[in-house]
Amino acid sequence: MQNKSEEYWKEKLTPEQYHILREKGTEPAFTGKYVDNHESGMYECAACGHPLFSSDTKFESGSGWPSFDQPVNRENVELHEDGSFFMKRTEVTCKNCGAHLGHVFPDGPKETTGERYCINSCSLNFKAKE
Repeated sequence: MQNKSEEYWKEKLTPEQYHILREKGTEPAFTGKYVDNHESGMYECAACGHPLFSSDTKFESGSGWPSFDQPVNRENVELHEDGSFFMKRTEVTCKNCGAHLGHVFPDGPKETTGERYCINSCSLNFKAKE
């Protein structure tokens, strides 16, 4: 799916999704629809539907974005160095379609992975457990 044209993505995604998923934008803190979601289920890529994060790994980080301590499968995401905005960060993208999801930081729960996948709600769709 990484070979889809930008025209394809502009037609498929909302303007806000396009800005975040394709142009590596971010939504303002505490505004995303999944920040306070506590239902059980699976978070999938909003662009392609690829499974990314289980609700079992979601935690309250206080950062203003949905936070997870690990992806559902490490093979479903890719990590990239990101030096934008004069910061050294690690970008998280969907391995299936290349969509920008957010960033991962080493300040997650120490009792699990120690990682915090800080993900834009706009980059996700949620499927509740039935």
